Amino acid sequence: MNYSDKQCLGWMDHLAEADFVIVDDFISNELFENIMEFFHKMEESDKLKKAGIGAQQNFQVKAEIRGDFIYWLDENRDLELAPFFELMDELTQKLKRFCYLSLSGSEFHIAKYPAGSFYRKHLDQFSERANRQITVLIYLNNNWQKGDGGELMIYKDGEEIEIEPIAKRLLLFKSDVIEHEVLTTNVPRYSLTGWLLHKPSGAGYIIG
Repeated sequence: MNYSDKQCLGWMDHLAEADFVIVDDFISNELFENIMEFFHKMEESDKLKKAGIGAQQNFQVKAEIRGDFIYWLDENRDLELAPFFELMDELTQKLKRFCYLSLSGSEFHIAKYPAGSFYRKHLDQFSERANRQITVLIYLNNNWQKGDGGELMIYKDGEEIEIEPIAKRLLLFKSDVIEHEVLTTNVPRYSLTGWLLHKPSGAGYIIG
C-alpha cells in the first residue's frame, strides 16, 4: 500500500468512531484498469450471474429487492487479480493492527447493476452466518456524474448519508451495524465488493 501508517491510522480512527470511512483514489490507475479488464472479460464470457439474498438453503433471487449480477472471485483461480488480493491482504493487516480486529478470512465479488436496478435497504449480516465484520467496497464507475444514479445511501443515527460511486473510491463500513441501500442506477454501475471475516466461511459463499 502506498499509504503511510499515519494515513491508515486516520482512516481506522474514523471507521471506529463513525462506523464507516471513505478513501478517494484508493487504488491506482493501473489497478483500476486491471480490474476493469477482468470485469469486462467476465461480462463477455457470461460469467456474471443474477444475485440473490440469504445464505445457503435460504438463498432466493428476488428482483424486487436487488437487481445486480455478480461473479465471486477466487484468489487461486483469478490470477489476473493478484495485485488486488495483495492490496486486500495489506488492508486486512492494517485493520488487525490498528483496530485490533480478529480477521481470518475474506470473500469478494464483482457486481454490475444494469440501468434501472437497485438494492433495497439491508444489513450485510445474516442470522445463519454472522461472521462478516468489515464490508469493503471499491467503486469502478469512470466518469460518473450526478444524474447517473446508483449512489449508496447509508442510514445511521436517523441520518441519511449519500455516497457517490465514483471510480477508485474505497468505502469501508462495519457489516453488522450500517444499514444501507443502492439507489436506482440510470447507467450500468460497477463495483468490487467484499467482506473481511471473523473466520472463513467454510460452508460456501453466501449471496449478499
